[in-house]
Amino acid sequence: MADSWERARRMLAEAGLEPDRLAHLAPLGGGTYNAVDELRLTDGSRYVLKTAPTATGLRHENRLLVSEAEFYRGAAHADVPAPQVLALDGQHLLMTPIPGAPWDGSLTEAEQTSLRGELGRQVARLHTVTGPAFGYPSGALGPLAPDWRTAFTTMFDAVLDDARHYGAPLPLPADEVARTAEAAHDALDEVTVPRLVHFDLWRGNILVDRTAGEARIGGLIDGERMFWGDPLADFVSLALLGDITKDEAFLAGYREAGGHAEFDRPARLRLALYRAYLYLIMITETIPRATGEDHAAWVQEAVAPELVAALTEIENASRVP
Repeated sequence: MADSWERARRMLAEAGLEPDRLAHLAPLGGGTYNAVDELRLTDGSRYVLKTAPTATGLRHENRLLVSEAEFYRGAAHADVPAPQVLALDGQHLLMTPIPGAPWDGSLTEAEQTSLRGELGRQVARLHTVTGPAFGYPSGALGPLAPDWRTAFTTMFDAVLDDARHYGAPLPLPADEVARTAEAAHDALDEVTVPRLVHFDLWRGNILVDRTAGEARIGGLIDGERMFWGDPLADFVSLALLGDITKDEAFLAGYREAGGHAEFDRPARLRLALYRAYLYLIMITETIPRATGEDHAAWVQEAVAPELVAALTEIENASRVP
């Protein structure tokens, strides 16, 4: 506990705040990877402190908080509600809190439709933010790449190497996964501008705020999986284990705000690749995180078939002349 308080005081000082005014420190629930604490000062002001784990994870998970800070800066540039970065030292990130609670089952159908449209407009604005090159800004997999094919194949190969290293229970051999994915690599060459991609926009990372009465999006959080790449990749977590083309409210909002969402053959091939990438991560991470039997069983039941489906889509498309 003493170490936690000392760490919090140090980060407050890094942000130009008075560390001696720290009056409260307590863990916040909901995180699945980093430790998250709420800090409260004697004047009632509140802050959020994230601490990266020391245990070894997947290769791309090194220095994730660097990527998260990059996402928040990009969100601010796009006028999308998200925490403000106050201090970062690589292993710790101090930021402002934002209003709301994770999107849950309490919302009515009408509220969900309205929120999906609002989310679509916000994500379209995020996708106007461009980066210097492609890949993870953390440098976890090396320097940014000049083209998307190089960056994404490096990302994909890294998680397959993790799967081999940890003996992850993939539904297909890793070499077969790699061979099938390779058939869609040409479609990656259509992406020529590196854009801001959150890549973890499932409902738990979308806060809903009711302080003004009407349900609105309070902000987008946990941008640690962010990379510079193809905006289409965000559509995977936005329709986790589902089909984004059926989310009419989201797509209407996205297009209304200028987002490009056309699902021709190259786009569908890329979307299948990104689905395969995320589902490979979800399966492989169960080993180093020791997520427990129940979660591991759910992943095998719900996620593994979706990985097979994405690879089958690539395989079938590659046979079409």
